[in-house]
Amino acid sequence: MPDHKYTYQKQALSYESLTNREDYHGNILQALMEITEPKGKDVVDTGSGTGRLSYMMAPLVKSIKAFDLSKSMIKVTEQKLKLTNFTNWFCGVADHRHLPVQDQSVNLVFSGWSVCYLATWGDENWRTEVINAVQEFRRILKPGGKIILLESLGTGETRPNPPKKLVPYLQFLDELDFSRSWIRTDYQFTSIAERDNLISFFFGEEMIQTALPENPLIVPECTGIWTLEI
Repeated sequence: MPDHKYTYQKQALSYESLTNREDYHGNILQALMEITEPKGKDVVDTGSGTGRLSYMMAPLVKSIKAFDLSKSMIKVTEQKLKLTNFTNWFCGVADHRHLPVQDQSVNLVFSGWSVCYLATWGDENWRTEVINAVQEFRRILKPGGKIILLESLGTGETRPNPPKKLVPYLQFLDELDFSRSWIRTDYQFTSIAERDNLISFFFGEEMIQTALPENPLIVPECTGIWTLEI
């Protein structure tokens, strides 16, 4: 299995190439719009990676602050947002549990495919660290605000079947009273060579075999969305 810590620190551009092929149907934005109305909202995107959610939301919200622990990841986010005509954004390096944001100052907190690492990279006290992150999100949210987490429910899967290492964490989100739904976020590649290169880079070569037989340029994926209103 590839080393994702190394990927996030040293391979941000390759990661960006992979995520550009994800969710080719645009289901993420549609699902988020069903959960919340972003217009006029102040938003934090924590664990932003290369800015997929920030880039998606910048045209729709009043303001967005993107944070990630990886300097190389947040640099890509900043470069992408600079290419837009929008000036309603800010990028910085920060941890989920220590966000440089004022109390009760935002309406929405997004975090995509990131809070899970507090569990999978943590020790036996990972539940405490997840709670610390959720408490930090609560701190910066205005009353009535929402926390929206996106996490994997299985790459190479056509129905939710999360990686075993994520199951305790995802069950813990239920215990924290998050509501949940799921969507398909399939990858579409332009060639077999591109598919093999990008999929093996992040998921390992065995994942290549999960491409849909009727269309080998499509690798299916399920993504869960967990929501908590404050």
